[in-house]
Amino acid sequence: MFCKAGKSGGFAACSGLLLSIFGALVPLNVSAQQSTGVPTPHADVLSIGGSVTEIVVALGEQHRLKARDTTSSYPPEITALPDVGYIRALSPEGVLSVGPSLILSEEGAGPMEALDVIRAADVDFVEVPNALDAEGILRKIDVIGAALDVPDKASDLKDEVGQALASAIGDAERPEAEKKRVLFVLSTEGGKINASGTGTEADAIIRMAGGVNAVTEYDGYKQITDEAVGLAAPDVILMMKRGGNHGADDDSLFEMPAIRLTPAAQTRSVVRMDALLLLGFGPRTAEAVRDLNAAIYGEGA
Repeated sequence: MFCKAGKSGGFAACSGLLLSIFGALVPLNVSAQQSTGVPTPHADVLSIGGSVTEIVVALGEQHRLKARDTTSSYPPEITALPDVGYIRALSPEGVLSVGPSLILSEEGAGPMEALDVIRAADVDFVEVPNALDAEGILRKIDVIGAALDVPDKASDLKDEVGQALASAIGDAERPEAEKKRVLFVLSTEGGKINASGTGTEADAIIRMAGGVNAVTEYDGYKQITDEAVGLAAPDVILMMKRGGNHGADDDSLFEMPAIRLTPAAQTRSVVRMDALLLLGFGPRTAEAVRDLNAAIYGEGA
């Protein structure tokens, strides 16, 4: 049998050898449908991605969860489940060792070498598309509801979430002239500002909450110059509440040369929110919209 190293050097490209090893860890998934001809929902579900796990719980199907990934931290009791690792740094051993019959994964999981091995195993794998708007969130619920074979529950949850989102977004609307410019800072590592441009969850939630993204010159996240921060002229700095350099304290933040002369620094306007609530685009996004709107505009914050 011929094997060669993959591009990353971390996984062998010879899936036959790998799967023979994993076969000792994970029993073959012989479903009731295969043995009796009658479909039976999956009982052992691995959920990868915080919003996916939240939707499974919101559907009332948390009893079927066998394990989770590190980003799945809500509701808090879900953290008692085995953790297979970070969504973008998965290992086939960790994922398959928990014996799932169904893997529900947010789009963007990886690395690709690991996913290739996982997809080749005898486990159903459903990728849930990312979302940047209300329609995308409802699509997530549809996909997960179908995978779990609970379409009626999914329909009810879509109605509830859809109405909540429409109400929150509608209440956040205001005239363009009154909208504040918001700069989402991903990190301040090394004294450099890594900020969100367009096409990100941060950009989308800022707009849904009635703000204006202060940076629109590029897509995604990028380290930007002090001059670019000054030109962005944010009224408010938005950051994640926890996690390494993501949460630089207020004094350190407003003393940075890039931030010091901005309108946000003059009023010391910084908003910090839980990352999963803010950027997860799951069933709690209406809550995120209301909380962010209140924090930006000082209305009951």
